[in-house]
Amino acid sequence: MKKLLTMEDFVIALVTALGYGFCFEIPKIMEYELWLCVVICLIGGMALEALGRRIIYSKAVQKKPALKFLVFTAFIFAFLVAQEIAVAVGIDVLEYVEGQYLYVIGLPLLVFVFSKVIRHYRIRKIRQRYGDGNKGFIFDAMVEKSFVDEVNQQNQPIRGNYDASLAVKTKTGRFVGTKWKDSVYFCGIPYAKPPVGKLRWKAPEPLSESDEVFEAKYLGASAIQVDYEGSLLKHHRQSEDCLTLNICIPAKKTKAQKPVIVIFHHGDFSYGGSADPLLYAPHFNKIYPDAVCITFNYRLGVFGFIDFSEIPGGNAYPDALNLGLLDQIAALRWIKENIAAFGGDPARITVMGFESGTISIGLLAACEQAKGLFKKAFIFHETPVAAYGTPEKSRKLAQRLLQETAATTMEDLLRLKTERLKEVSQKLALDMSAPTRDGKLIPTDVYAAYQQGIGSGIEFIIGIANDEMQIYKSFVGEQKYEGFIEEELDNILVYLEPIYPAGAQAVKDYIKAQTEENSSLEAKAKMVEQLYALGTYQYAQTLAASGNKVHLLYWDVKPLIENLGSGMVDVAAAFLGNSEAVQIYGNVLNPDIAETLQTLFRKFKNGEEMRLFNNEIKGIGAIDWQEFPQALIVSEKAFHCGTITDKLTEVKCLLKLLEM
Repeated sequence: MKKLLTMEDFVIALVTALGYGFCFEIPKIMEYELWLCVVICLIGGMALEALGRRIIYSKAVQKKPALKFLVFTAFIFAFLVAQEIAVAVGIDVLEYVEGQYLYVIGLPLLVFVFSKVIRHYRIRKIRQRYGDGNKGFIFDAMVEKSFVDEVNQQNQPIRGNYDASLAVKTKTGRFVGTKWKDSVYFCGIPYAKPPVGKLRWKAPEPLSESDEVFEAKYLGASAIQVDYEGSLLKHHRQSEDCLTLNICIPAKKTKAQKPVIVIFHHGDFSYGGSADPLLYAPHFNKIYPDAVCITFNYRLGVFGFIDFSEIPGGNAYPDALNLGLLDQIAALRWIKENIAAFGGDPARITVMGFESGTISIGLLAACEQAKGLFKKAFIFHETPVAAYGTPEKSRKLAQRLLQETAATTMEDLLRLKTERLKEVSQKLALDMSAPTRDGKLIPTDVYAAYQQGIGSGIEFIIGIANDEMQIYKSFVGEQKYEGFIEEELDNILVYLEPIYPAGAQAVKDYIKAQTEENSSLEAKAKMVEQLYALGTYQYAQTLAASGNKVHLLYWDVKPLIENLGSGMVDVAAAFLGNSEAVQIYGNVLNPDIAETLQTLFRKFKNGEEMRLFNNEIKGIGAIDWQEFPQALIVSEKAFHCGTITDKLTEVKCLLKLLEM
C-alpha cells in the first residue's frame, strides 16, 4: 500500500545533511560552545528539512513529473556545490549524509516492524476469540458490560446552573452536551414527539418550540427491534420513544459554517441503531474536524414497517407502511432547521448509509417530501429497488402480529404493552417487513423517477462489496440468513423469468454446478451476492444516465476471517475511523486504506475533485477517481481505477441485464 521509502526521502536527506553539517561545523570552527553548536545545528537542519519537504511535496511539484525531475536535479546539484565549498573550508558533510540515510531508512523500518508486531498481536487476539468465525459476530462479557454501562443512562431536564459553553439553543430546546477531547458531543436530542400511546403507528409529529434546558449527555434509546445474536444493540435499552439524534461538533468554534454528515445506520429494518460502536461520532470528528456529524434512530420492525389496511380500524393508520422513512424525513427536516445553531451549514448536507441505510437514502432521493434535504450521498451495498414493490409482505406481518397476540382490531393492538410487542417481534423475525414503494410516499418505479429528474443535483458515491452476504449472516445468524437467501433467490428468479429466461436458467445452472463443490446454501448465497453486485452497479448506471454525478467504489479487500466476510463493517470503520470498533467485529483496520478513503471523502463532501496527487498522502501514488463507469478499486495491496464489469459475476451472460 504505502511505499516504505520514496525517492523524495533520499533527496530531502541530502538537503537536511547540509543543514546539520554546516550549522554544526561552522560554529565549531568559530569556537562556539558545544551546546550552542548543537542548538544551531538542530535549528538549521530542521529548518532546511522543512523547506525541502515543503518544496518537494508541494502540489505543483508532485503533480508534474518534469517539474519534480528539475527540482530533484536542482537539489542534488546544490548538494554537490555545497560539498565542494565544504571541502574548501575544511568541512566534510558526507558523514552527516550517512547519518541522515541511516535515519531515513532505519526509522521507517522500526515503525514498520512495530506496527506489524502490534497488528499481529491484535489479529491473534481476534482469532482466539472468533476462531473460524462460523458463529458470526460475538461479544465477550467485558465488551458487553463496558458498552451497556456507557450507553444505558438517560438524559434529564436541567433546572439549575449548567455550562453555557457546552449549550446550544435550538427551536425545540436548549441542549447541553459533553466535551470529549477536541469535540463536543450532544446525545439523545429528540427530533419529533415520542411515538407512544395514541401516536403509536402514527406519522412523526413535530416538536413544539421550547426554551427548556436539557442534558444531552447520553444516547437515546434504540428502537424496539429483533435481538439477533450478532447485534451488539441487544444490550442497549430499547423503547418506542426512540426518535432521537446525536450531534458531534468540533470544540473549537469558528464563524464559518461547516458541512454536515448524517449517518443512516445499517440493519435490515428490523435491528440496528445509532448506539452501534461503528458509528461512534467523536471518532468521526477527529478524522473530519471541519464537519458536523450526526447519527440518529428511527422506528424498525413492527413499529416502523407494517400495513394495517386489512385490519379492523387500520384505515386510521395509513402511514404505518413506511413510518421508518417518515421518521428519517422528520430527522432531516429537524437538522435542516436547527443545524446552523451547531455551526453546520444546512445547505451542505451529505448523507452516508450502509445496507438498509443505503436503501433508505435511495428511496428518499426519489421522494418529493425529502426533496432538497441533502446534496450528496455516500451509500454502500443495496439498492432502492430492494424495497418491496407491493405491501403484501407488510400485510402478512400485520396478520401474523394479530395471530401471535390474539388481537382482532387496532384497538387491541394499541392496548398491548411495549414488552409484549417486543416479545412477539422476536418470534416474527423471519416475517419482518421493509419499506414499500407504495406510489404515494415513494414512487413505484424509483428508477423512472430518477430519470424524470426527481433526484437531480444529488452527487453520489456508490460502493459495491464482493463479500457482503457473510457480513449479513454474521449479524442475523444462520436461520434468518438461510430464509433470506431462499426468499431473495426466489424473488430474483421470478423477476428474471419473464424478461430474461436465459439468465434465469443460467442462475439455476450455476447453483447446480456450485453445489457439487459447496453446500446448496453457499451456492445460492454466492449467486445472490453476485446479483446484488450487478444490481448495485445498475443503480449507479441509472443515476449516471439520469444526469447525477456518480463515483463508484469497489471493495475487494479479503476478510481477516473468511466466515465474517469483508464489506460494510470494514468500510464503515475505514471511513469513520473507528479502529477499536472494527476489532469488536473481528477485523483490524488497515490505516493506509482508511487514510486514503477519508481524504477522498473529505474532498467529496467539500465539493472538490476526487483526485489525489502523488504523495498528497506520503507514500501513496496519484489517484484520479473519475466518474462512472470508472471505479476506485480497493484491495489490501493497492488502489487503482478502472472498470469492474468483469468482477461483478461469474455468470457472464447476466451482464446482459446491464443493457436492459
